[in-house]
Amino acid sequence: MSSTEQEGFSAAEKAAMKERAAEVRAPKKRMTKAEKAEQARREVEEKIASFEGNDKVLAEKLHRIVTSTAPGLEPKTWYGMPAYALDGKILCFMQDAKKFGTRYLTFGFNDVAQLDEGTLWPTSFAITALDGQLEEKLAALVAKAVGR
Repeated sequence: MSSTEQEGFSAAEKAAMKERAAEVRAPKKRMTKAEKAEQARREVEEKIASFEGNDKVLAEKLHRIVTSTAPGLEPKTWYGMPAYALDGKILCFMQDAKKFGTRYLTFGFNDVAQLDEGTLWPTSFAITALDGQLEEKLAALVAKAVGR
């Protein structure tokens, strides 16, 4: 293996896996469904608040788009990142640039999202800015993803 090839997972990937393991192992408190939903929403909003600079602004906009377009989605953290679930399965998620050492925030969809278009379609997007037109485009993608 050359010195330019990575061996195993990056530090960011290892940290994300540790966060996911902690999410899975988290003690299950006796709460009502509404209390669990409220706690999950708070955790997502706290994660977004921890983002820096432009990523924080973009994530706040994305959170607003997702929650207003598909209010039935459940906010959750997933691998330590904000995500939104449909029937318990992660439908879409965000990844901030800093955590993963990229130059842009990513907004992605998992396979439960109903975005199929023939035999090829995008499942994640690099975002560096959002204007009204792009916000509408993302809202339409979220609506399509949940089957509306």
